[in-house]
Amino acid sequence: MKIALDTNVLVSGTFWTGKSFEILKRIDLNEIKLVLSKEIIEEYYETINNDEIVEKIKDKDLVINEVSQKVISNAIIIEPNIKFDVIKEDADDNKILECAFEGKAEYIISQDNHLLKLKEFKGIKIITPEEFLRIINNHNKT
Repeated sequence: MKIALDTNVLVSGTFWTGKSFEILKRIDLNEIKLVLSKEIIEEYYETINNDEIVEKIKDKDLVINEVSQKVISNAIIIEPNIKFDVIKEDADDNKILECAFEGKAEYIISQDNHLLKLKEFKGIKIITPEEFLRIINNHNKT
């Protein structure tokens, strides 16, 4: 199964344990394939190196570098050739759609309302980390 993660899920899973962290762990265990684009990786690095975040977690600097490297090294990096202009309120979110579409992801996992309100894009389901883990856990029981 291939998924695309919104930057907010990547960041959340990097710093805090919880549903997003659980998804990153499953990617690390090779249970799920992650597709990322260079644009998403750039946004991820910008966010985790933001002064406000760095100040909050200055003791965890080594862990962050380790986690971020692991996330990216486990991902399939793609270069989307197609551009979408679907999300007008926050055009930056379109890069998630582009990555998921080009990477042939089955799910986009996000906590962003601009993406979540679409519910689906070109056959790709857009859901929260909680919803995704419910689906995965039910799938693994069968």
